[in-house]
Amino acid sequence: MSKNDTNGKSESSSSLPRTSVSRRSILSMLGVGGLGAVGVLSGVASAHPGGVTDDPSESDGHEVHRGLNGHGAPDPSQPLSDLDAEHNSVVSSGPSAHVVKNLALAGRGERLLPNGTTDVWALDGYAYIGTFNTPCGTGAGAGSGELVDDLLGPGITVFDVKNPNKPKYVGSVPSVAGSRTNDVKVANMNSGRILAHSNESCGGGPGGFELYNVDDPLAPQHLAHVQTDDISAFMRVNFGFVDFGVHNLWFFTQGAKDYIAAVVESEFGNFQIFDITDPENPELVSGWGAESLLFPDVDWASTTDFNKILEADAYLFSGYGTSQNRFLHDVTVSEDGTHAYLANWDAGLVLLDISDPANPELVSVAIDPSAGDGEVNSHQAFPNADGSVVVESEEDFNPFSLTFDITSGPNAGGYPVSEGAITNPIADLPDGTMSGPTTYVGLACDAATVPPAPSPDHIAVIQRGVCAFSSKGQNVIDAGYAGMVVFNDEARGDALVTMGGDPIDIPGVFVGHSTGLAILGVADDSGLAVGQSGASVEVESGYGRWGNLRIWDYSNESSPVLASEFDTVCSANPDDESCDGRGTYSVHNIIVEDDMVYISWYSDGVLILDISDPYNPVEVARYSPGGEDFEDQNGGIQDVWGIDKEKNSPWIYASDRNGGLYVLKELGSGSEKRNR
Repeated sequence: MSKNDTNGKSESSSSLPRTSVSRRSILSMLGVGGLGAVGVLSGVASAHPGGVTDDPSESDGHEVHRGLNGHGAPDPSQPLSDLDAEHNSVVSSGPSAHVVKNLALAGRGERLLPNGTTDVWALDGYAYIGTFNTPCGTGAGAGSGELVDDLLGPGITVFDVKNPNKPKYVGSVPSVAGSRTNDVKVANMNSGRILAHSNESCGGGPGGFELYNVDDPLAPQHLAHVQTDDISAFMRVNFGFVDFGVHNLWFFTQGAKDYIAAVVESEFGNFQIFDITDPENPELVSGWGAESLLFPDVDWASTTDFNKILEADAYLFSGYGTSQNRFLHDVTVSEDGTHAYLANWDAGLVLLDISDPANPELVSVAIDPSAGDGEVNSHQAFPNADGSVVVESEEDFNPFSLTFDITSGPNAGGYPVSEGAITNPIADLPDGTMSGPTTYVGLACDAATVPPAPSPDHIAVIQRGVCAFSSKGQNVIDAGYAGMVVFNDEARGDALVTMGGDPIDIPGVFVGHSTGLAILGVADDSGLAVGQSGASVEVESGYGRWGNLRIWDYSNESSPVLASEFDTVCSANPDDESCDGRGTYSVHNIIVEDDMVYISWYSDGVLILDISDPYNPVEVARYSPGGEDFEDQNGGIQDVWGIDKEKNSPWIYASDRNGGLYVLKELGSGSEKRNR
């Protein structure tokens, strides 16, 4: 594929919408009661149980399937989730613990751009940091063969760190117009020193990624723009699934061959391998996605079996906890280029054998939905040198947990619940609680059929179906209700949904079908009558936990065991008095070298763990400044996104979303011993 070619572009229609802005379920492409403008197949509605849903919010309401994926096919995560039930949990208080070595600030590459800086990568005396949504890419200076002088602008910001104590801004690699440069990687490949950065649309720009030769880091030579499409020809032709964003990248080599692995925000085949041996003419080699966990024998590149496609779609948009999907988020490839560690969100940590890059083969899946707060959220993973230990981060930005109780009547007790993404947060209500008597209002799609609230504290109980969640919510707001509980329909049972759509000014939650019947005190739908009173309910939001670290024993790579979890005080206990209420205390990215893990942990800063015993990790260092003086020079509280490290040296590179580049030096006898 030449730099001007695209994967499957000739098969697509230019009139179809660009899909790189956000990943969408196939069901969102199917119009109400039929196929809308897409016109994929006649009679496709029958492929989905009960026909294509009449609820336009279906695409925004992601199912949590339990045991079965909702379409009769076994959920492959179920037997995996039964493994590794026992694990240790380690909570470290960091600076107040017995620290045996520490971190010191060596130098700053100041970039005071609020929420503006993303990943960091360093090589051969230069450090490179990416840019988030604002400012969005302009394309100014692209292809000039020179860095542009625009420290606070979009693109890849470059610092000379040959003297780590005095980083010097030398310019920026221009961005693509309308896209952001989230990830950047630089590596010495067979063809030279190559830089790659991802493209994700922030203003209608393209997806894919860019390749540059940076043998002279001050004069980047553009080599190729690579468009990344859905791996499925059927999806490209019939749904226009082309030109998706790329979130993360990883270089690797096998002998004389150079490759790059891309995390593509497509429906199928999120993990894509490109041969970049000739970097001006990258070629797609293969693709793999979590859909192959559900149906391993399906050739997803060529299948036209729409029943299988719909079943896989439902599986990919389901998962555990609040953020429910099974799409790839990040990838790391072993140093010998033979194993790929895929952080596949709610599909878990997937290990692929890529000895033959054209034919990735599944080795194992590491997953334990009972770990932490029940959010799998496999965000990034990194192996040690021999692959016997793999460290995985779980990113979770929601530290709150919900409880739902029926508080009166014969069915009093606790029930599963999920909060709407479009409703007012329960946590923001007085005492973090929504409670009151209930009234059944039916589907609530027609305002005229919604009975007025008997009192201002009444909560509407609504059945799922026919119209959007936002429409239901607005109709019960107009009828005077204080909150809403939507329960699933009989066909979809007790699967939970994160309600999506347009924001509405009411608190609301979603419960299973049986819970709705329990509230209303009936055995089945035949007992439902609009206007009937139900039991009182209470929904309470309290602190849960942020995302933490999981450490896996891969002594047997085909059957990994969860050795331990690691938390900071604030990730495990967000309401601890030591935690800044403005902070984000989820773990983010990791690098492993020898027996040490180097971590960017947002508002907890930069941490180092000793995992020589993976069952008992020990925090040995942390860089976590605070206070007014630090906030002034950093442009805000600490918010560390990226982490990188020079091998066999004490230098660590961290990117702060507010403050730019930090160069840290690892101190102590342990680092001296390893750096001899």
